[in-house]
Amino acid sequence: MSVTAIEATGLGRSFGRRGGWALRDCAFRLPAGRVCAVVGPNGAGKSTLLALAAGLLPPTEGRLRVLGTSPAAARPRVGYVAQDKPLYPQLTIAETLRMGADLNPAHWDAAVAERIVADGDLDPKARVRSLSGGQRTRVALALALGKRPALLLLDEPMADLDPLARHQLMGTLMSEAAQWGTTIAMSSHVVAELEDSCDHLLLVGGGRIRLSGEIDDLLAAHLRVTGAADATGLDTHTVVESRVTGRQISALIRPAGPLPAGWRTSAPSLEELVLAHLRNPAAPALTAAPAPTEEHAA
Repeated sequence: MSVTAIEATGLGRSFGRRGGWALRDCAFRLPAGRVCAVVGPNGAGKSTLLALAAGLLPPTEGRLRVLGTSPAAARPRVGYVAQDKPLYPQLTIAETLRMGADLNPAHWDAAVAERIVADGDLDPKARVRSLSGGQRTRVALALALGKRPALLLLDEPMADLDPLARHQLMGTLMSEAAQWGTTIAMSSHVVAELEDSCDHLLLVGGGRIRLSGEIDDLLAAHLRVTGAADATGLDTHTVVESRVTGRQISALIRPAGPLPAGWRTSAPSLEELVLAHLRNPAAPALTAAPAPTEEHAA
């Protein structure tokens, strides 16, 4: 069993002159067993990164390892749900699940797939083309989880679900991860929604990795500070973002030592951390260096 779910070194993907670079010089390591939030603005490269990990796109440069091997070789152990949830519209839900069983005979868990469908009160005889967007999401997740994957890649999976359905399906995902040790990498625009569920973060901005690592470690490395507008002493620290409002200055920093008197400090939330880095693309990245791949580890 690989101890690393995804490892990238110098990873880049170009879509030619017109498309440009979707990702460039990306390096990160996602340990196995984590629930990872992949966040960033539209066009940041999140979908490209997940498609590369799923083996649907080849990298233009660099190296990507998935579950200790190439993305293509890892594909039988990887579940992937794309934004558009591609399903065969003419099939019924029951036929779709039977197709999943036929394509994954060694690892298919019919009970899991059928339970996810039943929890949504879906009629197994209903054709996919008659389903709403949220219902199609549930069927796509049933297919992905029925495969019993070691790594589950989800590209904006909850975007078309109502709040109750999002809560229910997030609970299902967390239960699966806890019971089977499944690694989940999930992209979303709703950072606050991921804060209570995820323990690892990949922040993608401008086609590069801006933050990567355990969420608790990344939060602990930053401070929210406030003080008088003429206060000094931040120049020795890494300032991610600062704002002056009236007579007060507030900033998100990575402290390099003690702060001078006069500054009030508090711990940032995950949403504050992410937004500050996105608002200031020039802020230095903070990423955990990739560990050696298993094949080269002593």
